[in-house]
Amino acid sequence: MNVTRGELMAAEHRGRLRAAGVEAESLDATEWRAVTDPLPEWWHEDGNVLYFADEADLSKEIIETLTMIPVRNVLIAIGSEMHLFRSLLIGGDDAIVFIDQNVKLTAGEVYCGAASTVVLHGPVTATRCAIIDARNGGSIVAGADQLWAANVYVATDDMHRLEDRATGERINPFGAHIRIGSHVWLGRDAVITGHTDVGDGVVVAQLSLVRGQKIADHAAVAGIPARVVRENVGWTEEDTP
Repeated sequence: MNVTRGELMAAEHRGRLRAAGVEAESLDATEWRAVTDPLPEWWHEDGNVLYFADEADLSKEIIETLTMIPVRNVLIAIGSEMHLFRSLLIGGDDAIVFIDQNVKLTAGEVYCGAASTVVLHGPVTATRCAIIDARNGGSIVAGADQLWAANVYVATDDMHRLEDRATGERINPFGAHIRIGSHVWLGRDAVITGHTDVGDGVVVAQLSLVRGQKIADHAAVAGIPARVVRENVGWTEEDTP
């Protein structure tokens, strides 16, 4: 859709993005300009800002959903043309979303709750229906060069409380932090959740669950819960013998 772009990214916002895990190289690779229209006045007055890179775009419907819930101090930076993107929802104040250049989320959905963070460094190719969900102050930070098959689900939390009846203690993740390293291949229907660190060059097999785990670089994992099935692997998008 047609949007009006204004000032270059403010130093304050660049600093917030860097603190959230955005690499300086991604910020330096293009000009980021604030979108002024068609966002309503209250959006700007409450300290929210949406930045677009040169080739970035969002549908009219997605931009309209950003204004459905009153929020403050939200920072969003979009670096890609997201014409096949399905949904971007912000659930509260102080949310940060960074989607780099060369990110393709076909029919993908992103949710970012209050004081939560989603950072996707490009390139990312998510073939269909990826869901990225950060909430309760949690974060999802993915390095460059991601290949995600259909129906990948990356979520900090389970969205509902599970507790020990004797102690009342919550026993499922709340406000978890997820790091996905560079050059990671997530197979179809893979789930990444809880406090999780996925190393560089990792392959997560189809229908696998990585939950509250640290996966070493260049490992192949499979199963529920995921376990290492091979170490020191490499992978490429080329389908060659």
